[in-house]
Amino acid sequence: MIATSITEIEPIACFDDSARGRLLLGAAYLFHKQGYAKTTVRELANFIGIQSGSLFHHFKSKDDILANVMHETIIYNHARLLDAINQGNHPEQQLKNLIKAELVSITGDTGSAMAVLVYEWFALSKERQDELLKLRNDYENIWLNVIEELKVLGKIQHDAFIWRRLLGGAIAWTVTWYRPDGKISLDELTEIVWEMVMQ
Repeated sequence: MIATSITEIEPIACFDDSARGRLLLGAAYLFHKQGYAKTTVRELANFIGIQSGSLFHHFKSKDDILANVMHETIIYNHARLLDAINQGNHPEQQLKNLIKAELVSITGDTGSAMAVLVYEWFALSKERQDELLKLRNDYENIWLNVIEELKVLGKIQHDAFIWRRLLGGAIAWTVTWYRPDGKISLDELTEIVWEMVMQ
């Protein structure tokens, strides 16, 4: 069931409690639940509890709202990955930390915003995609650097880019079946994923 107003949904860590932050929170929720194309500006304004025209005090267009949801999400989760790297001294531990960080991002506090980033990428204008690609590439390069180190150490045999795509896809898919209150904890899931990729 889809919530009828922003007061019914959980906050997302990458959006603050300002009017702009609440707008991005509502957009992330609706774009995730019913899709970017099906969400109208009027519907988004009603969900937030403001007049339609008020959205454009903060953003130029619906495309601009989508791009900002993605921008804030990438920035927040990029910082989460850097923190994960800094908490490990060896590439194997860093990889495990990265796996957990991305699982948290996808199944936890920024899950709906991450889903929008993945599933609505092609709804963005080409211009906005180009602006965000550098940020997205910086995010991916954190992964690729660790994977390349593991390859140098002989722990991984395959192309780092393909290896990351396969791992990223597996992690992204957990949003469809993993439940934090289910049979296994996030730490246990992290361990399973890490063991599978290291074998």
